[in-house]
Amino acid sequence: MLGVDLAALRGRYAEPHRRYHTGEHVSEVLAEVERLLAHEPSADAEAVELAALYHDAIYDVRAGGGASEDASAHLAAAEIRAAGGSAALATEVVRLVQLTAGHTVDPADRSGAVLVDADLWILSAPPARYDRYVADVRAEYAHVTADVWRTGRGQVLDRFLDAAATESLYTAGEVADRSGRRARAVANLTRERAALA
Repeated sequence: MLGVDLAALRGRYAEPHRRYHTGEHVSEVLAEVERLLAHEPSADAEAVELAALYHDAIYDVRAGGGASEDASAHLAAAEIRAAGGSAALATEVVRLVQLTAGHTVDPADRSGAVLVDADLWILSAPPARYDRYVADVRAEYAHVTADVWRTGRGQVLDRFLDAAATESLYTAGEVADRSGRRARAVANLTRERAALA
């Protein structure tokens, strides 16, 4: 992979306001990227791996929707170019990072499918890991009142449950694997949705 400044990235992911969007999250995403790339030969492995490294490099919970992803994407482009990466690689990484704002991917976009599935791996995590993720995200949004959190988080959960119902949640990798991840995610999401009520 291109020699970007990993120490600087580690510093970004160690910022004190982060609880879930940390180096642990990036490590989990990268592990899932590697697993999924083995089943997606047409995906651009270098671009997906770089996008995984940078996708939450800038993270501000008070910024508008997509603002952190846009900032992360532009940071990635600048650092990729500074490290000698091509303009085409930088452009593709920008595109991929920006996909993580909405997690919607065209079915033909195999690189996007790998990255988005990996970013959403946590939804299908074992229950204890999922519960820690929920607590960590809530801590990142500690400034939000309980009522606002319940409403906003409920909308997020409903969107993911709708995606699972239409099989647009998890679209990379083998069919049986996607189905298993989807089933685990639905169990976690449903459990959290019930707890919110």
